Amino acid sequence: MSDSSPLPPVRLHPEAELARDALSTPLLSRAARLARWAGPETRVDAGGGLVDEQVPAAAEALGLSGDDAAADASEAWRVAVDTGLVEILDEEEGTVTAGEDLALLTGGSPQDVLAVWLAALETVLADASVPDLDGLVAEDGEVDLSALDWDPEAEAEFLDGVLGNLYLLTAGEDTPADAPVPLPALAASVIVPSDMSEPTNDVLEQVSEAMMRLDDQFRMLEPVGLVAYRPVDEALMAEADEEPAAPVDDTDVSRYGMVRLTPLGLYGLRARLLEAGFEAPAVGDLADKGADALLDGTAAFPPGAAQAETEQWLQRRESLDAARELLAAARGSDAGAPLRRLRCQQALSLVGASAEPALREVLDDAELGGLARVWLTEHGAADVPAPSEAMVYWLTIDTVAAQLAAEGNSEELRALVEGLARQHGGFFEAVWRVEHPATADVLEAMGRLHPDKKVAKEARKAAFKARSQQGG
Repeated sequence: MSDSSPLPPVRLHPEAELARDALSTPLLSRAARLARWAGPETRVDAGGGLVDEQVPAAAEALGLSGDDAAADASEAWRVAVDTGLVEILDEEEGTVTAGEDLALLTGGSPQDVLAVWLAALETVLADASVPDLDGLVAEDGEVDLSALDWDPEAEAEFLDGVLGNLYLLTAGEDTPADAPVPLPALAASVIVPSDMSEPTNDVLEQVSEAMMRLDDQFRMLEPVGLVAYRPVDEALMAEADEEPAAPVDDTDVSRYGMVRLTPLGLYGLRARLLEAGFEAPAVGDLADKGADALLDGTAAFPPGAAQAETEQWLQRRESLDAARELLAAARGSDAGAPLRRLRCQQALSLVGASAEPALREVLDDAELGGLARVWLTEHGAADVPAPSEAMVYWLTIDTVAAQLAAEGNSEELRALVEGLARQHGGFFEAVWRVEHPATADVLEAMGRLHPDKKVAKEARKAAFKARSQQGG
């Protein structure tokens, strides 16, 4: 995932709701309880962890039992220390006290709570990148790191890559936000090369190994609220020569693990992406910006996100003022201007009839007169002057240029090109004369897109004439 291009916009839940979610996550709530449980007799080791003899009492305070009780209590304590809920008073004595940030969980703002949760998330992500050290402990109790094939930086990059792809899948409009992603598909997304049509056995083995790593990591990440996770079926982990206890359905993909980002997880990953220098927009970011920022900012948004962003922007303004601001921002002859005018037209479709005076004010404008007539006609306005032929052709070029910028060579644009050439006799002979910066580029695109070779040739000839006229 490159940090040079913006990521798709996401729709975040309100911060107050996210803060409540953060407080209710098992890991942060346990960390807060341990911070309140700690007292003058609590002792920590040189690394800030609870001394071994006090871990059972911490687990009991949390109501934990079973084989994982000690590990879960130790993890909660580590989060409490790393997030500032617990402060170490004297490293030599190992004494502690409640940290200043503990009060933020009950008396701070939603942003304060989320800041504490983000710190907890960083702790868990760091722990998730560390391999299981069981089996590497020598007889003297020391860990034999020489037997460990582990690259900390590579492991962190692997997990970041997986989470980045999960973010993209969650942000995309083609996938419902609450739809879980099969673990094999997520593992394959970072293992299988994009140009490999059929994975080799070696690559498939790498995908299987990645799935097992991710199964462990997502089990660790669920208690902090980053993901909702259905683990890999234990029957799949049985040895090949072992018979499963019951028949298993090999067609049930959910048996191989299913994961989705929670709303809190989406917020957390976006915060990390922004911190890493990515452009990661969220719907609502532009609501208090000017119309120029709205039109430019939503230029690359998918339709649903663009409409949601525009609706929030319009809610803060009177319809007439908003229409005037949008029309003023839509002017221009630069390469991005056609798409700005398309976004302007889409935004104006959301304003009411009270905006009519703003549209009438630009009827004689060479760049805006065409879209103003379209709006007025669609809203049933009276006395809308007919456009000149020159304006019709100019608006046609502007519209196709905008569609090219928004969608590229899409099927919808191909259909539009075919319709234009079919409905207007002598279209190419007339349109190459249009004084629009994008005329030649649009005609060249029509030559590429039209399936009829004769018509495509006419378009290319017209493009040559247009470029010659423009002195290019």
